[in-house]
Amino acid sequence: MTEPGTAETAAPRRIPLLVFAWLWVAAPFSYGVYRLIVNLLKLFQ
Repeated sequence: MTEPGTAETAAPRRIPLLVFAWLWVAAPFSYGVYRLIVNLLKLFQ
């Protein structure tokens, strides 16, 4: 167990994994939002 008062941070070896995981989720989500906006603009023009 950790002692109280110590700050827990991600190990440096896990940072690339965290970046990859965020990109794995953010890239398709961003594309979906982009396509949604494009389709909404077509719908209301």
